[in-house]
Amino acid sequence: MTPLNLPSADFKVKKSEGKVWIFDGVRKKYVVLTPEEWVRQHFVNYLIKEQKYSKSLFRIESSLSYNTLQKRSDILIYDRAGKPWMLVECKSPVIKLSQKAFNQVAIYNMTIGAKYLAVTNGMVHYCYLAPKAGQEGKFLEDFPEFEEQ
Repeated sequence: MTPLNLPSADFKVKKSEGKVWIFDGVRKKYVVLTPEEWVRQHFVNYLIKEQKYSKSLFRIESSLSYNTLQKRSDILIYDRAGKPWMLVECKSPVIKLSQKAFNQVAIYNMTIGAKYLAVTNGMVHYCYLAPKAGQEGKFLEDFPEFEEQ
């Protein structure tokens, strides 16, 4: 897989059924290793190990409804009160991040209501403080420290 602009990690990987699988420590199961999954696993590892976000507050590929469509968010992190805190959209490393990715995470957040939005392709990472009613959001220089609620 492509080297990413994230700290390396020691992942459990196996081959089965003609596919490569990677162990997801949050979901506690092996999942098919796609380029997007490679980014997701590295980014989760970064947020837990480097940023010290609590692994127990992560949800991976959570279902959500937008209009009549059923969608899945890549990474959703809750605060200690159980409210959505950060919503992360992961893309393959070969996909250049565009307005489309930001629109996607913003649309998902209309249902979720997270305080922070993030987009990554494993090479470039953006974090955005979501706007409150009547205010503008803003891009952040770095990822926020996890807030103890």
